[in-house]
Amino acid sequence: MDHLKPPVSVIMPVRNAAKTLERTIETVLNQSYTNIVEIILAIGPSDDETSVAAEEQEKLDPRIQIVENKSGGTARGLNLAAEIATGEYLVRVDAHCLLPDSYVDIAVKKIRETGAGNVGGIQMATGEIGFQSAVAAAMTSKFGVGNSKFHYGGLEGPVDTVYLGVFDAALFRELGGFDEKLIRNQDYELNIRIREAGRSVWFTPEMVVKYFPRSNISQLFNQFFQYGSWKRKVIFKHPKSMRIRQVAAPSLIILILASIVLFVLSSVWYLIPLITYLSVSIAVSILQKGLPFRLRVALSLIFVTMHVAWGLGFLFGRARILTVSDK
Repeated sequence: MDHLKPPVSVIMPVRNAAKTLERTIETVLNQSYTNIVEIILAIGPSDDETSVAAEEQEKLDPRIQIVENKSGGTARGLNLAAEIATGEYLVRVDAHCLLPDSYVDIAVKKIRETGAGNVGGIQMATGEIGFQSAVAAAMTSKFGVGNSKFHYGGLEGPVDTVYLGVFDAALFRELGGFDEKLIRNQDYELNIRIREAGRSVWFTPEMVVKYFPRSNISQLFNQFFQYGSWKRKVIFKHPKSMRIRQVAAPSLIILILASIVLFVLSSVWYLIPLITYLSVSIAVSILQKGLPFRLRVALSLIFVTMHVAWGLGFLFGRARILTVSDK
């Protein structure tokens, strides 16, 4: 019965999502959890017909509400939605993902069982076209993205961060929500503050969300360059949060640059580290299961793009902080 289930609010930042918003909202409306009291869409400036698509969805269900997010920033949009949300728990949803029907049911059960501040699961990268399928394979590979459980799964328990997340609304507000100065990595940063407040960030492999990654190499490079840039900002804000996996890509860039310089100045032998890295990337790609050979060849380029872009972003990226005027 609904009165025995705590009320839940879905908060969703939406931008450039005209093609995906309908099916994402459909998965929210299909949830088995019966006390979702509102679905709040924070609509940012878009290059497509996102606003029109959102207005069409608003007509489908009285729980769907629209708020304007002038800055377009993800953190700002989530905070705007959370400000008017009335649920005991806040379910963050991305406008480019698909939820399983039991997602909210599992999340509420887990957050109440564990007392966690945030509960989440797996970002199941899924490709709908050839190149995107190879990107999805890279984003579920330890060689590609490191050892964060939310990329590929693992045992249930406390972790540094999870994908999306279902938050205790009272704690979310107590901590001030997402840091609106951060364009990327705002989820990881909030999870740091949740853990510093003495609450856990809980991972469960039962919560699996389909995510559709970038479908061309330039978009992928830009995405990972931004990830690296904003990760540096978060580490500077919370130095104790740094993990070994986060220095792997910047170290790779330094190693590559040093190899090339020493090769030019001294000996061809200094290219061995670079050749070794490229050889390992190719070997991991060729051995990848579930992809046709041509996509396994592309996978080696995708691995290099992700690593190099992240490392360059971390070392040299200029992360522009959102100001009050942007909001």
